Amino acid sequence: QVQLVESGGGLVQPGGSLRLSCAASGSIFRITAMGWYRQAPGKQREVVATINSIGNMNYADSVKGRFTISRDNTKNTVYLQMNSLKPEDTAVYYCNVQGMVARTFSDFRSWGQGTQVTVSS
Repeated sequence: QVQLVESGGGLVQPGGSLRLSCAASGSIFRITAMGWYRQAPGKQREVVATINSIGNMNYADSVKGRFTISRDNTKNTVYLQMNSLKPEDTAVYYCNVQGMVARTFSDFRSWGQGTQVTVSS
């Protein structure tokens, strides 16, 4: 069983910054891909940014140049630094972690509980 705990959401004014964190714990053998997704009211969940095991990053066009994804493999943690935030960034942000569990070496894919980000003046 792999658990994810997110933190760092909140209310921020347009142009402001927030940093999200997501820590994975449990019976983990290896983590491969990590990522952030978001879901705004009335919309489908969409990918924001992903990072693989060798540090290759991908971003949604809407956040390129403003958001930065990073990971600390020693802490099984993924971060999302969000700068120049816009009202349209308002959503619930979810982290996603994929990898292999210990002992059985079976694949897992886990989601965080979600953290609200609201960009408003």
